[in-house]
Amino acid sequence: MDLAHKLLFAALLIFAATIDGTQAAAMVSGAVFCDQCKDGQRSLFDYPLSGMKVTVTCADGTGQVTMSREETTNVFGNYVMRFDGTPDLSNCNAQVSGSGEGSNDCGATAGPAQKLRLMFRMFGMEIYGVDSLLSEPSQPMSFCPRSSNPVPAPIITPTRPPPPTFRLPPLPPLPPMPPLPFSEASACSHQYWTMPEYKCYWRVLNPETKVSLIFGPLAARRYGSDMTLWESLQGRGDPYKTLLREATTALLNSYNTLQFPYNSIGVVTRTNWALMGSTRGVLITALRFIRANSGSGRVTCKLTPCKS
Repeated sequence: MDLAHKLLFAALLIFAATIDGTQAAAMVSGAVFCDQCKDGQRSLFDYPLSGMKVTVTCADGTGQVTMSREETTNVFGNYVMRFDGTPDLSNCNAQVSGSGEGSNDCGATAGPAQKLRLMFRMFGMEIYGVDSLLSEPSQPMSFCPRSSNPVPAPIITPTRPPPPTFRLPPLPPLPPMPPLPFSEASACSHQYWTMPEYKCYWRVLNPETKVSLIFGPLAARRYGSDMTLWESLQGRGDPYKTLLREATTALLNSYNTLQFPYNSIGVVTRTNWALMGSTRGVLITALRFIRANSGSGRVTCKLTPCKS
């Protein structure tokens, strides 16, 4: 065994020793999008759907359904399902099974089912991913591009000379666009997001939104169904409260700058992974969020006081 393999084996042993109290479980996560152009694929015009019902169905070799589970997408259009133990999910599929309040008339037709893909397996924990599920409106939106093979227009032979053309003077050049505020790298700690002078930067999220609506049922069981995002920023003195505080801060930072290390779906997914594991895993995830929210020593907070 060479040195590289010895180091890898030692790292695995150390990692195994840190995961104390983790129970065997499988988790399935994915997202649902509105296929506005009914082209059967993710495009620039599609957006995530909240309130959509997703069903994971498993079948045996004869096609007989052996297990089924349903979950509803959160405000970001993503869903997370937990299966206790180590069930065989190799022959399972996920599909949109119904629409809810957040469907916005995009629940007329469900897209094709997607097969579960094993992403990670270690120490009794299995993580499965699902390609994006689609839901379609009854008709494509008017702004969607037309077919790539349009019917050619008929050729009309002119019967009289065309009218004279006039050359217009060139238009003056447009002034340069100012830089987008969210294109600049920025990382702000939770203290900034609780200051009244920065309240206007809560662009996407509302301080009174419930934690359970944003982070899903696992967070609802841990923190209750009444805690708001504003209250979550006050948590301290406990690994789970620290995790939620830093996860909410990371979520706000992800919406404030395109250069934040985690996007919004990544923040929610990593928080749910931590809530499924041990207290040590919760603390590690919280520390990673703290590092990102502090800019890792390279990025500062670019918030400026809101205009009154």
